[in-house]
Amino acid sequence: MQTIRITTTQNVEIEYDLASIGDRILAALIDYAILIGYAIGAILLFSALPLQGRPGFVAVLVSLYAPAFFYDLLCEIFMDGQSFGKKQMKIKVMKIDGTPPSWGSYLLRWLLRSIDISLTSGGVAILTILINGRGQRLGDLAAGTTVIKLKQAVGLRDTILTKITPDYKPLFPQAANLNDQDLAIVKEVLAASLEVQEIEVGNDLERRTKQALQEKMGVQSEMPPRAFLTAVLHDYNYFKGSL
Repeated sequence: MQTIRITTTQNVEIEYDLASIGDRILAALIDYAILIGYAIGAILLFSALPLQGRPGFVAVLVSLYAPAFFYDLLCEIFMDGQSFGKKQMKIKVMKIDGTPPSWGSYLLRWLLRSIDISLTSGGVAILTILINGRGQRLGDLAAGTTVIKLKQAVGLRDTILTKITPDYKPLFPQAANLNDQDLAIVKEVLAASLEVQEIEVGNDLERRTKQALQEKMGVQSEMPPRAFLTAVLHDYNYFKGSL
């Protein structure tokens, strides 16, 4: 499985599994099924309304079909980089520089969707993803985004030991005072926060864990919770001996 290393603004590296082409196709098929169901419902509703020839005819028509037209854009903006299909497949859009995607990023992805997917039946998107090697179609290249898996594969990362580079420079020397149980909790939180269905629940779990670690280590940091926990994990391995 392909992975991508994202370096946050605090110079902390976080590794994610890239969503496979199969995952993205299945997510798209789920979304298309939802849109087809919506379209059928809209047609039935529109045909039942006695509006033809009346002043509100065009306004009702536009209001019924606008949600379907902007479906992907609206979902990614208001569902934190996911559509219903992506949510079902446990994948999401994220920036390759570690920052949260902006409305502009989602808009660029959506604008280029017609070239990537609609006009070419997904051919351009698949070819670009295969060539690029970072899980990016044209829309992702323009927006600086990619699509990752939220449920990470089980492997070395799921132990308390983590690979670090020989030139790694620790950010928190106090991490040396933690124990294996502390780091096991950090690993569990980092994994669990990606797997929970409610994004805010995962974010709150990371915030609470960060607060508890700060109190135990006697430090205060402005780093985002996930970046802080990852940095502590790397620092612990630096002081205790890395693989």
